[in-house]
Amino acid sequence: MNKPLDAHLQAVDLGLRLNNRFATLGEAFFTPLQPTPLPKPYWVGQSAAVATHLGLNADAFSSDAALQAFTGNLALAGSQPLASVYSGHQFGQWAGQLGDGRAILLGETVDGLEIQLKGSGLTPYSRMGDGRAVLRSSIREFLCSEAMHGLGIPTSRALCVTGSDAPVRREEMETAAVVTRVAPSFIRFGHFEHFSANEQYDELKVLADFVIDNFYPDCRSSSLYSGNPYANLLDAVSQRTAATVAQWQAVGFCHGVMNTDNMSILGLTIDYGPFQFLDAFNPAHICNHSDTQGRYAYHRQPNIAYWNVFCLGQALLPLIEDQALALAALEPYKTVFPQQLELRMRHKLGLSDSREGDKALIEGILKLLAQDKVDCTIFWRRLSQYVAGKSVDTVRDLFLDRPGFDAWLLSFSKRLEQIIPGLAADLMLKTNPKYVLRNHLGEQAIRQAKLKDFSGVHTLLKVLESPFDEHPEHNDYAGFPPDWAAGIEISCSS
Repeated sequence: MNKPLDAHLQAVDLGLRLNNRFATLGEAFFTPLQPTPLPKPYWVGQSAAVATHLGLNADAFSSDAALQAFTGNLALAGSQPLASVYSGHQFGQWAGQLGDGRAILLGETVDGLEIQLKGSGLTPYSRMGDGRAVLRSSIREFLCSEAMHGLGIPTSRALCVTGSDAPVRREEMETAAVVTRVAPSFIRFGHFEHFSANEQYDELKVLADFVIDNFYPDCRSSSLYSGNPYANLLDAVSQRTAATVAQWQAVGFCHGVMNTDNMSILGLTIDYGPFQFLDAFNPAHICNHSDTQGRYAYHRQPNIAYWNVFCLGQALLPLIEDQALALAALEPYKTVFPQQLELRMRHKLGLSDSREGDKALIEGILKLLAQDKVDCTIFWRRLSQYVAGKSVDTVRDLFLDRPGFDAWLLSFSKRLEQIIPGLAADLMLKTNPKYVLRNHLGEQAIRQAKLKDFSGVHTLLKVLESPFDEHPEHNDYAGFPPDWAAGIEISCSS
């Protein structure tokens, strides 16, 4: 077990002024404890953008003190490290008490950004786990956090990854790593489920009031739902969740493990585990090898997100005190998700306004993509380049059903005639990324990193931070996946 909170750890001052609002909630919400040190840590990856966002000193990543602090070997000045308790539904079944089994919240900056170490050792909530993360999964989370931010999708961020040669057993023996994660809050649906299921209604109210006062203050003044602030909160979370999942679907992102304890109360994408960006467009694709029933398949994500919001509604019902109000507060999801998805898909086609026939255009191309298993990222980028003036042949070559695509393209071309030349291409090139974090790209960087070569991590980060830019020197990162990529298996184990 980790050292208790009162154990002496040398503190290092990196210029961060930390407090911890979450620590004010009370002892029912967390256990105070220190991270477990790792021997001989080394840098694996660092995000200068996140460092700037936090207000870290410019030379932080050249400091051994920072390396030790972000591995959990030294305390950050002003930190109040803790692991929080929550519960949740996992793969549709109530799992009971869960919690931060390998994550420790260090504190919060004056700008309201929480800093958390993932992989920092055992906590009281580790259950059968070892509290550690491995290099493989830590690199994936680091890169995907920043990739999603680059795509404009709400997400937690990642400051850095540190590694150690300390052994960690998963399916095979691997080495340890720690990801430093950053978000305005890591509160999950599962936090609310925990206190509601245990009939700790006073704590449930404290938590809901904390979230409303700090993140959703308009819920206090809104007259919706008879002015009930907790129904207003459910409405707001429903809308944010719907909008985020619409962005996932539009870019072909599969989360892989949408348990209620992995759902952010702020509508952020969090807990990157067995995620994947689609290669071939297959709506039924399952990215998580552990998901034997396909519960979290790509095309099921929107309904699963609604199911999860419904669970949040059940957890909040003791505060809302009116089932009809709670059900009404869930309804915006059913409106916001399709509206947001249609908006995103129109933008992918360069259509800034809505016209009759747009839905048919969207449905038509998605049907063709699925029918011919077309690489979705390459298709959308090539279509953007065609609209910008390049040959259509590179787009047609992606399809087996050429007549079907040609018929669709004719309809699409007629629709583009209603738009000022150049505007559609500009919108498409800013909407359809050239680069996403494909599994094989991450795997290549991981294989290099296991040999202590972190250049692949650094290069991928650079490209993924600005995925709509051309980066011609890295065109190979935008190509088709190799045949071996189909054999990559990503599971809940990490």
